[in-house]
Amino acid sequence: MKRIFCLGLLGIVLLNLTGCSGSYTWAWYVISPTHPQGQTNLLFLLSGLADTMLLAVSSIVLSIILGLIVVLPGLSKRPWARAINRTYVEALRSVPVLVMILWVYYGLPVMSGISLNTFWAGMLALAFCDSAFEAEIFRAGIQSIEKGQHDAAESLGLRYSSKMRLIILPQALRRVLPAIGNQFVYMIKMSSLVSVIGMTELTRRANELVVSQYRPLEIYTFLVLEYFVLIVLVSMGVRWLERRLSKSEAV
Repeated sequence: MKRIFCLGLLGIVLLNLTGCSGSYTWAWYVISPTHPQGQTNLLFLLSGLADTMLLAVSSIVLSIILGLIVVLPGLSKRPWARAINRTYVEALRSVPVLVMILWVYYGLPVMSGISLNTFWAGMLALAFCDSAFEAEIFRAGIQSIEKGQHDAAESLGLRYSSKMRLIILPQALRRVLPAIGNQFVYMIKMSSLVSVIGMTELTRRANELVVSQYRPLEIYTFLVLEYFVLIVLVSMGVRWLERRLSKSEAV
């Protein structure tokens, strides 16, 4: 019901935009599936979808791995280990995503001597920025596990690594899944920033088409709808996974 309401509201907004356009003459043929030029343009716009999803999925997977690595020092009783965690988290949370993308693409090759294409530069930049948030999400999830779970694992003679892998992390992952899903949605939206270094994802394709067709309002309106539908589908998938995990936990 909520999704239907949102789609209806979006339709009303678009109709109002069309009807209250003043002297602007709309040219929907540029993205119309019934017009030959529109068909070509739609295929061109949608060709960036695969790169957007590949970039978002790769970035979120890498950021989760980095977040799990970074969170462990933050849970340590040693002050120097916690200092490493806090320094990493605070440093990366303070850097804007766009600035990180530009620095990784233009600066990292100069410092390391390794040439990065637009995909790898974008993935590393997004993953580094998001890993700080993932570390905090995992820290909250792990600390939410009852102390009795830790005591039970230790009473079985499990080492710290085995306790975390077999007992604590599986429970923590269930609890932080909504937050990770939210970060994945955030990653899809932030992937549009990688267009500034030339990666041909959804936003870059739209920018290129605007240059050739000179119809920015129609093309960017379609771009908004692309992201809207994509994120709604991803959100539905995350909620479905949450329900499945809740049922399995209840059993």
